[in-house]
Amino acid sequence: MRREAELADALAAVRDRIAKACAAANRSPDEVRLLAVTKTFPAADAALLADLGVTDLAENRDQEAGAKAREVARLRPGAAIRWHMVGRLQRNKARSVARWAQEVQSVDSPRLVAALARAMRAALDAGEAQRPLDVLLQASLDNDPSRGGCPLDELAELADQVTHNSEILHLRGLMAVAPLGADPAPAFERLARAAERLRANHPQATELSAGMSGDLEAAIAHGSTCVRVGTALLGRRGLASP
Repeated sequence: MRREAELADALAAVRDRIAKACAAANRSPDEVRLLAVTKTFPAADAALLADLGVTDLAENRDQEAGAKAREVARLRPGAAIRWHMVGRLQRNKARSVARWAQEVQSVDSPRLVAALARAMRAALDAGEAQRPLDVLLQASLDNDPSRGGCPLDELAELADQVTHNSEILHLRGLMAVAPLGADPAPAFERLARAAERLRANHPQATELSAGMSGDLEAAIAHGSTCVRVGTALLGRRGLASP
């Protein structure tokens, strides 16, 4: 199948970039997880990625993600896929996200923490979820409220809000998006320091989700453990025919 070959070639190229970035940073490629961002692409592509061994899949819109997760489960029954929410999340979507996501990487406010805690309690009680929700705090690196994220000096308080609900929300670390139109390296350096401060009080919060198609090398150089790749893996929007 042509699309499967395209995805296999793109995956090999992305993995090669990750390996070279890790070598340059004196790190092992095993330390960096690849998260495939399948937003705007069909469930068929997500299923093919699962066939290629990519089972960490991410979406940024609940409206698209729920249906896609159900379709992928139908196409690949039994596949050990973990779905991640990486986009901005409205509180009124928390219950829906709790039904399909195993991890939310975009938690940036106490009110969203409270909404997710309520949603997970309901989902667990109803049998719609089988385990607590993994949570990453989204750190703001540019103080632009339109892009989401918690100011760096407020992360400690937000982390405490999550761990207060530790029976249903598991704090795993930080996520961030580099500022637009600027060298990402200084921003990722600030993020790395914030992650170190977080781990001092929450040793389990070891995940650092940073780096996308255009800047994954800079993120890996500053300690990223998870890169979120869409375009470099799946192509540009509108080019994803099965």
